[in-house]
Amino acid sequence: MRIINLSDTNSVLNQYIAEIRDVNIQGDRLRFRRNIERIGEIMAYEISKTFQYETRDIQTPLGVAPTRLSDAKLVLSTILRAGVPFHQGFLSYFDYAENAFVSAYRKYKDTLKFDIHIEYIASPRIDNKILIITDPMLATGGSMELTYQAMLTKGQPAEIHVAAVIASEQAVKHIATVFPEDKTTIWCAAIDPMIDDHSYIVPGLGDAGDLAYGEKE
Repeated sequence: MRIINLSDTNSVLNQYIAEIRDVNIQGDRLRFRRNIERIGEIMAYEISKTFQYETRDIQTPLGVAPTRLSDAKLVLSTILRAGVPFHQGFLSYFDYAENAFVSAYRKYKDTLKFDIHIEYIASPRIDNKILIITDPMLATGGSMELTYQAMLTKGQPAEIHVAAVIASEQAVKHIATVFPEDKTTIWCAAIDPMIDDHSYIVPGLGDAGDLAYGEKE
């Protein structure tokens, strides 16, 4: 299993990560959503390098241009609601991808203990396709694991890409144990060292859904 931390390489991506973390900038919801979307676009570009390509001749007004193109069959899956702008970044690059949506939420037993519930799934068949599951925050990895299990009711993918903006080291280790090692790649824009007692990533950025769309009751 490959684990790729894109912030290990110096690029403009780090600017977008800095802005979504910065408490002095987070209040601008439009900017927050756009930065999450930009990170999705960059990650989609990096993932596209792993696809199979073949040369095709493209007719131009002045001649023929041999071009390397991919016929990869993609399904983009996201976890509502925080995953929507991240998902849109991927969709902006993968124009012809099919899409899947899963609703997962924490149901708290008390202030610290919770169970994760899957409430809704809308997905095409994923048999022999490349499945990309996007979730901006991988805190424990529990939501991602249950989302993957829900997606398996739609078939068996050929490849799996788990994509996160910020993940904890604990979540990355968990995903590595519950996803098939031979066909999974984990992509993160940043990996943080820990989660707190409330299972929030530290230093993280807070609640991505609230920052993108407003606080919930």
